[in-house]
Amino acid sequence: MGLMFQALIMGIVEGLTEFLPISSTGHLIIAGNLMKFLPKEQRGVFEIFIQLGAILAVCWEYRRKLGAVAAGLVNDPPSRRFAGNLVIAFAPAGALALLLGDAIKAHLFSPVPVAAAFVVGGLLIFWAERRRHAVRIVDVGAMTWRDALKIGCAQCFALVPGMSRSGSTIIGGLFFGLSRRAATEFSFFLAIPTLGAAALYDLLKHRDLLDADLAGLLAAGFVASFVCALIAVKALLRFVSRHDFTVFAWYRIAFGAVVLLTASLGVVDWTG
Repeated sequence: MGLMFQALIMGIVEGLTEFLPISSTGHLIIAGNLMKFLPKEQRGVFEIFIQLGAILAVCWEYRRKLGAVAAGLVNDPPSRRFAGNLVIAFAPAGALALLLGDAIKAHLFSPVPVAAAFVVGGLLIFWAERRRHAVRIVDVGAMTWRDALKIGCAQCFALVPGMSRSGSTIIGGLFFGLSRRAATEFSFFLAIPTLGAAALYDLLKHRDLLDADLAGLLAAGFVASFVCALIAVKALLRFVSRHDFTVFAWYRIAFGAVVLLTASLGVVDWTG
């Protein structure tokens, strides 16, 4: 399998999974490991870079909203409150990532721990969907700084690969009284500072791994990620207007169980 084809597959995986509650990082770790795509350090840089394609897709989908917020930062209180909420929600995971990020990558960025987190996350979704869901907030503009802080704390669980950033924030939003659409949209918006900061930090930290030979792979993965993320964002918003998240819980548990079973039986070598 050629490297360019593998890069496209990785971009497609990133784009389709980044905003669904099924963990894009977990899927990338498993897919990259299975295909033996690039040396581990270069693969990590590649995975971070193609997340920028997914971020760009959200920025494009919500360009009018984001433009209005940017234009209103000086004179429009709702715009300032919305931007402030994003900063507040970003802060807990951002601080924890600086403290624990290297240790987490050293010990948890491998398929078997990721698969276990898939199963745990699926069980949490079942729990969230089966409890009584009292909606206080139907629009992200109605959120207070306290709501943003609570969702920011929920996002900290996403530092464990396989738990899912979008899953943590969306399910956290449901626990804290947001409607499914409001929780989903806030998760989209929160991805911009969270993934953007992570990508820029990692790219600067590992800039010595970027070279001309990697440029074509990065471009292919970026474009595939952007296109597929745009499709996924639109599809998820349509989906949550009619369904709950139970189907994602079943998927997570089944996917995680397959990886754990094949690992325990030695059918697939997940240590590569």
